[in-house]
Amino acid sequence: MARKLKRPRSIGNKSRFPNNNDPINKAPPRSAWPLRIGMTDNMRNIGGHQALQGLAPHEALIDRRYEPGPTKSRLLAVEARARHIIVLKAGIPRAILPPLGGCHLPEWALRRFAGMAKTLPTHFLVTAAAHGEQAIIAAARAGADAVLISPVFTTTSHPGGKSLGIIRFARLAGLARSLGLGVYALGGINSPANVRRLGGIAITGIAGISFLERPQT
Repeated sequence: MARKLKRPRSIGNKSRFPNNNDPINKAPPRSAWPLRIGMTDNMRNIGGHQALQGLAPHEALIDRRYEPGPTKSRLLAVEARARHIIVLKAGIPRAILPPLGGCHLPEWALRRFAGMAKTLPTHFLVTAAAHGEQAIIAAARAGADAVLISPVFTTTSHPGGKSLGIIRFARLAGLARSLGLGVYALGGINSPANVRRLGGIAITGIAGISFLERPQT
């Protein structure tokens, strides 16, 4: 099952989009979590270096670039560490590079990852993608620390895709919390209005791409 976490924080009724001046949870190992998690995106031409520019200290970046070798991934992690940003490498970790802060598991990787969590360094943060109940349960069984539940709203990347909606998201978030997982809202978290719609749902933070594409104000 998932490791024990501190009680998730609620985003509350923030009336504006979170920015680099907002209070941020410094993320000690396995106990507290960054408010925002950014993601690289090849389709939208957001590489690792650009993504780091849109993040604040003690936030996190999921490096979804599957093509770079260990050297490039390590260089990104070194740059991120200098900015006090956690880098989570997408996929099952083949090697534990010291600058990396963790990994992010796609749903297909959850069963393969099961049992590996106990072998990871104590600082390692493991997040997992989840689109429904079965994935959340699988993430908990695999030993993940937190899940990115998506897509909450209609997304820029998949404008015609079906979203969960706020009611179903709230139910999934409740399931994840009951299993000891941290919860991040992902998908369409790209406007103050959508952030406000998350008010009242106890989540750890938000994840996405759009807030990396525009200057923070």
